[in-house]
Amino acid sequence: MKQLILFSLTFFTSSLSFAQINLEDSTVQVIGYWDKNETQTYAITNEKYRVSGSDTTKREFVTYEVDVTIKDSTANSYTIEWLYRHIDLDTDNPLIRKLAGISENMKILIKTDEMGALETVINWEEIRDEVKKSTAVLRNEFKHIPQIDAVVDKVDGMFSTREAIEALAIKDIRQFYTYHGGKYTLAEEINGQLPVPNNLGGDPFNSDVTIRLDEINAEDNNSVIWMWQTIDPEALTDATYAYLKQNAGETATFPARADFPEVQTEITTAARIHGSGWVMYSRETKEVTADGSLAFEERTIEIK
Repeated sequence: MKQLILFSLTFFTSSLSFAQINLEDSTVQVIGYWDKNETQTYAITNEKYRVSGSDTTKREFVTYEVDVTIKDSTANSYTIEWLYRHIDLDTDNPLIRKLAGISENMKILIKTDEMGALETVINWEEIRDEVKKSTAVLRNEFKHIPQIDAVVDKVDGMFSTREAIEALAIKDIRQFYTYHGGKYTLAEEINGQLPVPNNLGGDPFNSDVTIRLDEINAEDNNSVIWMWQTIDPEALTDATYAYLKQNAGETATFPARADFPEVQTEITTAARIHGSGWVMYSRETKEVTADGSLAFEERTIEIK
């Protein structure tokens, strides 16, 4: 496997990375054993579509690459740069293509703890300002399009604050570090609750979570971990109803809350992680269902 060649390390570093897998008690602890200036490149794809009855509509497909570089490391943290490039969106819509292009050559600096668990975005103000410059140009270039301001305002909102960026704009980064800092036992399920960012605005949703270490591959020094999440349907439905009603306009006819269909969301995240803490492959699928309709999203992250 060519991916394994990328993980050729010195004997000392390899010894550290193998400490992540403990065959005696069949456990894996996901820890980042990373060196300053170390870089890995990933190919990322994001596919979305909607299904209503037997019809599939609104299909979107985006591909891009990121260079993930360890910029600094201390006894209790890592500073890591994500550089986005080669963004390609499968659409003929020039506005959508240019909106996606805002992320071209964008650098996002994040901080993790000593285990590699994501903590925060460091350069959020720089990101916010660069996005505002780009969207200001698009407002003028596409001013002939109805509601262009509403479209651009939504993009600006995703990058307006540190909290917005961390919740809405770095979903791939959050996915990458899902399991870092945790310790898992083979075939043992961990059940609990975790917050999920609220894309509609407002407080995060609660979700019921099950995590399972599915494979330990000691020879190749990697493991496979799965997570299943179900978002609180009542809170999700309440938030969806309020959002749609608020944006429907005063003259629009809107159903009573009791007549509004329940919205359900399930998220599945699977990853193969090397003993060094580098993710080899990760796939996250999200299914949102309501009144017989399905909104599907799948994001894959694969080392090159």
